[in-house]
Amino acid sequence: MSVILEIIKEFKFNIGFRRSLMGAQKALDAKAPRAGDMAPDFTLSDIEGQDSVTLSDFRGKKPVALIFGSFT
Repeated sequence: MSVILEIIKEFKFNIGFRRSLMGAQKALDAKAPRAGDMAPDFTLSDIEGQDSVTLSDFRGKKPVALIFGSFT
């Protein structure tokens, strides 16, 4: 019987943990840009790491594609 009680205890913990994560995610989602919003400005190093590139420098000049993740 104690194994079943441990499983129930673990299940209740997991539900509470997931609810707290969902609450945190909702708070982050509320701050995130929406489709159609202007992208927030940021500065990164170029591919060689020599110069910095700022998104707003391209605003109104040419389209910019942002790629997240690995493309190798």
